[in-house]
Amino acid sequence: MAEVAFEHVSKIYPDGTRAVSDIGLDIQDGEIMVLVGPSGCGKTTALRMVAGLEDISEGVIRIGERVVNHLPSRDRDIAMVFQSYALYPHLSVYQNMAFGLRVKKVPKSEVDKRVRDAARTLGLEQFLDRKPRALSGGQRQRVAMGRAIVRHPQVFLMDEPLSNLDAKLRVQMRAEISGLQRDLDVTTIYVTHDQVEAMTMGDRVAVMRKGELQQVAPPEELYERPVNLFVGGFIGSPAMNMVEARLERANGDMRLKLGDQPLALGSETLEAKPQLAEYDGKDVVVGIRPEHLQDAALSNGVPDDRRLRGNVELREGLGSEIVVHLSVNARPAVTEDVRELAADIGDERAVEEAGDSGHTTLVARFDADSRVTEGETIEVAVNTGALHFFDPETGLGIYDHQRRGEV
Repeated sequence: MAEVAFEHVSKIYPDGTRAVSDIGLDIQDGEIMVLVGPSGCGKTTALRMVAGLEDISEGVIRIGERVVNHLPSRDRDIAMVFQSYALYPHLSVYQNMAFGLRVKKVPKSEVDKRVRDAARTLGLEQFLDRKPRALSGGQRQRVAMGRAIVRHPQVFLMDEPLSNLDAKLRVQMRAEISGLQRDLDVTTIYVTHDQVEAMTMGDRVAVMRKGELQQVAPPEELYERPVNLFVGGFIGSPAMNMVEARLERANGDMRLKLGDQPLALGSETLEAKPQLAEYDGKDVVVGIRPEHLQDAALSNGVPDDRRLRGNVELREGLGSEIVVHLSVNARPAVTEDVRELAADIGDERAVEEAGDSGHTTLVARFDADSRVTEGETIEVAVNTGALHFFDPETGLGIYDHQRRGEV
């Protein structure tokens, strides 16, 4: 096992494109570090530089105590699991798993022991004589994992290994990979575009954007304290709602004005986010997670000044919950961060159109026993203590002076 360190690492292509820019990141021994971000953000390039598949333009990468900038891949003591499995179709499962060891001329008895041990761990013993075409997608992914495990590497590198699997199998394989990594205790760098994978698998998660690190933190911290609008909007499913609002004092208390609707914040919000006091009379971007909006008809005791009115545009019953899209009279936040997030899911036109209309669509997650119907005007209870606030000019989260903008 070994630590992996990026020290001011950049990747610059001959045409001047900076795919990765000045990354500084320390990955601890035995840790799962997940690199996540939109397509083209540089996460796979960063992984390939660790693997020796991309040259490093600037900076230093260390594996353990060794600088590996100019070491060939075979000498880095790493094992990579690819999105495409990269299995040899003409070889059996056993032969695929043993291939790398045989190339290194490991003794036959040791090869056999390692392959059978890995097969037992991965539940592949009965498939060792089969060819990859006779296996399911999940079984092929296990073979690819087994081929990495038998090498006893210092570092596992995984490049979107679950992207070719169906949704149910992805959930199963996420749990299997996490459990396997804990058992083996091998330092792992895991690249994914799927933020649910990132949040469920990572000891820490590094969010990337345009080749730069935005925030590196445990999943809970990313969710509860995103450093900026981009991280706030990228982490969470469904995504955080972003709305323009004005902060103002009324009768000594702070409140939000969303369009024509006031929303009381209460003293607990100011105590948790004291820097909000500096935004009195100023515009902010408010982030509201769908799970912090609830059908007011089911929320006894929520005061009137902590509710919003909206018209139900769409109701999606999911069994355990209801996802509700409701239109409110407030302007959506339309910033560079929000545009990029919308472009990642192919929804940038809708964002611009919503900004022009002066209305925004909030997505809420209601309890399954809610009886709201499409076309109905309803009240929504807002958990104001869980709101997120961002500076509309810098995009940074508004917290306290010490930690504002911490990466």
